[in-house]
Amino acid sequence: MFKTIVVIAVVLAIAIAAILILAATKPDTFRVTRTATINAPAAKIFPLINDFHQWGQWSPWESRDPAMQRTFSGANSGMGAVYAWEGNNAVGAGRMEIIEAAAPGNIAIKLDFIKPFEGHNVAEFTMLPQGDATLVTWTMHGPTPFVGKIIHVFMNMDNMIGKDFAAGLASLKSITER
Repeated sequence: MFKTIVVIAVVLAIAIAAILILAATKPDTFRVTRTATINAPAAKIFPLINDFHQWGQWSPWESRDPAMQRTFSGANSGMGAVYAWEGNNAVGAGRMEIIEAAAPGNIAIKLDFIKPFEGHNVAEFTMLPQGDATLVTWTMHGPTPFVGKIIHVFMNMDNMIGKDFAAGLASLKSITER
């Protein structure tokens, strides 16, 4: 019996060491980017991103918790606009603040996640005219602390967040191409 416990403990220790070593090899930062071509001018798309009150129309997270508590403060839109939320496990809790808004092509947002994991990142939206269409790029980047690196051993951040970005861009496309 004692030998079995020792063998289990050694195997467990090796598995934990392997996970920690793999985590240590992960990058110190992450970047997730998705792009969509929208058949609408940037001037039609920009206000839907620049005004947090409009995010309910297109954000992939807004419908995941109908009881989510939302708080808007600061400017009504553009630089200084703030949106805070607290919801179920699907949306967590956090705060966004627009830190740059250059119509009609660039918006930068400071993201502070509180739950389920703390994180401090930046989201950027760029809108580049392409004839009658607009190439919209949504990027999020930030540091990856060691706990995040351990999570990255088991989960692919690009796939996990990227699908939500693609869904949000598809919603923007649907709304603005009407």
